[in-house]
Amino acid sequence: MTGWVNPLRDKRDKRMPRIAGPCGIVIFGVTGDLSRKKLMPAIYDLANRGLLPASFSLVGFARRDWADEDFGQVVYEAVKKHARTPFRQEVWDRLAEGFRFVQGTFDDDAAFARLAETLEKLDAERGTGGNHAFYLSIPPKAFQQVCEQLQKSGLARPQEGRWSRVVIEKPFGHDLQSARELNAVVNSVFPEESVFRIDHYLGKETVQNILALRFANEFYEPIWNNNYVDSVQITMAEDIGLGGRAGYYDGVGAARDVIQNHLLQLLALTAMEEPASFGPHELQAEKIKVLSATQAVQPFDQTTARGQYAAGWQGSEKVVGLLEEEGFSKDSTTETYAAIMLDVDTRRWAGVPFFLRTGKRLGRRVTEIALIFKRAPHLPFDKTMTEELGQNALVIRVQPDEGITTRFGSKVPGTAMEVRDVNMDFSYGSAFAEDSPEAYERLILDVLFGEPSLFPVNREVELSWEILDPVLDYWATHGKPEAYEAGTWGPASADEMLHRVGREWRRP
Repeated sequence: MTGWVNPLRDKRDKRMPRIAGPCGIVIFGVTGDLSRKKLMPAIYDLANRGLLPASFSLVGFARRDWADEDFGQVVYEAVKKHARTPFRQEVWDRLAEGFRFVQGTFDDDAAFARLAETLEKLDAERGTGGNHAFYLSIPPKAFQQVCEQLQKSGLARPQEGRWSRVVIEKPFGHDLQSARELNAVVNSVFPEESVFRIDHYLGKETVQNILALRFANEFYEPIWNNNYVDSVQITMAEDIGLGGRAGYYDGVGAARDVIQNHLLQLLALTAMEEPASFGPHELQAEKIKVLSATQAVQPFDQTTARGQYAAGWQGSEKVVGLLEEEGFSKDSTTETYAAIMLDVDTRRWAGVPFFLRTGKRLGRRVTEIALIFKRAPHLPFDKTMTEELGQNALVIRVQPDEGITTRFGSKVPGTAMEVRDVNMDFSYGSAFAEDSPEAYERLILDVLFGEPSLFPVNREVELSWEILDPVLDYWATHGKPEAYEAGTWGPASADEMLHRVGREWRRP
């Protein structure tokens, strides 16, 4: 009977989509880019896929002097421009019936009283059931004020059988101390199980596929350790600059913007042990364990690199450097490139360096996780047979060409024994007929379900800062970022960082 599965144990067809129950979303910062380009289109796409309840409501809160119809027009324009699914009038008409707008500022008690009244009316008229998610698409400095207003107006305290949840966009603090203060502020109003910290990378299908790749396939897990893996490289490269983003980015930099959240979460999923199940608590527990065992390698002058892009060519376009971008000071020391070397001090990964890098104005836009394997002894071969052979690699491509590539050695056709690298490729686009859902679609739906698996909890956020803070403290007192030409792969110090330990960066 070994291996037998009772076919009657679970009759639910797991291919059937889950539809959210009665609920609504309130967006603070509804006039911002994130709301227009991501949130509103994602909500429409969910409705178009039939994943939202017919009674769903969307409430915007902002200073603008808008009527409900004005807000509806803003949503309409955002959907027409940015939605991924085809526009269908009947879906739009049904969704738009639940649109409401509340004018006010974050310090306006009367505005929050009007918001409470609006939601109460929606509960009565549309049957949203008193279930509301409050999406804080606003600067972190405003989190405390909005949370306190939600508490004062009674919106953060759901009645029996109802829920209130808060959704927070990064950055989750500026360092460990500010992250702890931010967590304390939010948790003083919303319990941790009602707090959803959005890291949109965790909503990407290929990121979730890391778990399937590792734990659903017998031939990967046995070699997913320091017996076979030489090093791991996690890269998030962008080819765009920072024109127009000085207000957010200057003083923040690449390490805080990307490494602290996106890349350390990718590391956790890559390096964690197998959870007992994919339930949220089990998954979070394993990520916390591996982040607790992770630390930046010293000395930082040899194991880290930072840079700032200068003028150069991005493809056929001549582009300016950061210091010439609008809004940036001529003496800005904000890094646009950051690379660090980490140790994961567990039995599985002892001795395997993890290299994390991110940057703007690099050679191309790509996010990937690459496991670089140790070299085979090559005992039967002489040097000329394998001189064109590199190291085996398994590369998980997160964006833009989602998929997995395996690089291995193969004999070159001919009479001589010559071995050369070849690639075996899996592409999401060609393997599956259905497009992957956009990250915000998945994450918004999980908020409505109360499914926290893909959202970092307090301890994960704090551990990430504990890993990164020593590097940031060192950089703050040791010179300026090194200039690198736009369109290249970063500063020379980043290459030197790997050469010191006998390795080199992949060129995606």
